[in-house]
Amino acid sequence: MRLEKCWFCSSTCYPGHGITFVRNDSKVFKFCRSKCHANFKMKRNPRKVAWTKAYRHGHGKELAEDATFELERKRNRPEKYNRILVQKSVKAMKKILEIRKVRQDRFYENRMKGKKSKDLVDAKKVLRDELHLVRPMEAQRRDVAEMEKLKVAVDAAQQDVEM
Repeated sequence: MRLEKCWFCSSTCYPGHGITFVRNDSKVFKFCRSKCHANFKMKRNPRKVAWTKAYRHGHGKELAEDATFELERKRNRPEKYNRILVQKSVKAMKKILEIRKVRQDRFYENRMKGKKSKDLVDAKKVLRDELHLVRPMEAQRRDVAEMEKLKVAVDAAQQDVEM
């Protein structure tokens, strides 16, 4: 079973899914869904569309260069296999997936390292600038007390009307 990559967003196209577009010069484009096909027809650049893999790699959102990606490349030459080599390859693939996950997690942690302090500074700035919108607790307590007095007065008025 051959799993193709979407030309636009680089996600996986499973057999029987997606759209294949063949241009007049015999260049084949595979798309995972109509969203990618429509963006291709509108001549959009995948590097400028925020949800694509190319954008995420180009703007430093995901790990772009790693030795584990080298094993995912498409190869067009047949290779001879024996049972021992296949078993070692399967074990290596599992290990490589673990290594890739650890590296991606480390990359994410490094990328998000300063985010908490930046968010805290932004929150303090908003609070300082918009302090007039925050009502003091005393004013809120007074409002609640006034509402209670009004409720009592309304209840008394209703009881007088009922009698």
